[in-house]
Amino acid sequence: MDLENKLAPLLDHAHLDAQTFGDADLAREVLSLFEDQCRRLLPAMAEASRPAEERADLAHTLKGAALGVGAMQVAEASTTVETRLRTVGEADLEALGSAVAETLAALAALGLEM
Repeated sequence: MDLENKLAPLLDHAHLDAQTFGDADLAREVLSLFEDQCRRLLPAMAEASRPAEERADLAHTLKGAALGVGAMQVAEASTTVETRLRTVGEADLEALGSAVAETLAALAALGLEM
């Protein structure tokens, strides 16, 4: 993972609280949706048979989901993947995969994921 992603928090709790109005049940619900999107979108992005533009759109979707819950490392890594796919037609998903894994593990450790 690059230095930029190391500086971003895995989960910005203040951002999540602002997005969910401090409602713990709503936070759990949106984090569950985020987890589902991670598990669905990341493998789809890795499918080399998909057109690069479609894979970039998937990265963009994951970026939006991550920004919605404050998963900043996932958002930054998704941005990098999206940009590479749109500009050169390929992208290394290693940093994004690591950011997703670390974020989902942190959610599990906090008991926030479903």
